[in-house]
Amino acid sequence: MAVALAAAGAHVVLAARSKPDLEDTAHQVERHGVRALVVPTDVARYDEVDALMRQTVETLGSVDVLVNNSGIAKTVPLAEATPDDWRAILDVNLTGVFNGCRAAAAHFIAQRSGKVINLASVLGAVGLPGYTLYAATKGGVIALTRTLGVEWARHNVQVNAIAPGWFVTDMNEAAFSDPRIHERLTRDIPMRRTGRLDEIGPLVVFLASSASDFMTGQTIFLDGGHSAA
Repeated sequence: MAVALAAAGAHVVLAARSKPDLEDTAHQVERHGVRALVVPTDVARYDEVDALMRQTVETLGSVDVLVNNSGIAKTVPLAEATPDDWRAILDVNLTGVFNGCRAAAAHFIAQRSGKVINLASVLGAVGLPGYTLYAATKGGVIALTRTLGVEWARHNVQVNAIAPGWFVTDMNEAAFSDPRIHERLTRDIPMRRTGRLDEIGPLVVFLASSASDFMTGQTIFLDGGHSAA
């Protein structure tokens, strides 16, 4: 997503807990001739997210697009989940989105423009055993997106979400390397394959651009037909 935005001409501020990963992405971004600012941030901590926004404005002059992408998951039956499991997933997946939106609010409202792109999940709309905690947070992201899109429409700020289906990432590649798990998960996808990471970037660029100015409060399912089946 960061590289796709850079290829479209955007300067990019990169935020996550892992500085080495951020720096690797920054190098990829800078190859497109734009600036990349690395700001290690724990999205579950509002003070750190607020500092991220302030540093963005001080360095680049404004914040125009906010992508709330941080997420964690733990596959566990609800009866075996602990309160700590719940709090950890909630703090990153849903409170992290709140923190990003809240910290950007004053900047977007003052300049009367802005784009928010939240990352939800197909599991926010369909059920899968073992993912109750994760799905609840992603369902919350969909509801937050819908309501905030309505709330901020009068400020000319568009709030939309992407709900990816199964994409193989560092977080889940160990599971997908098991042929049985791979078959179980892809059989729910009409296209019978996982998504490619390069299929997310163009959608992010669309939602960040003026092409989506009349669209807000929506969640786009990028899932090979999983949610439609």
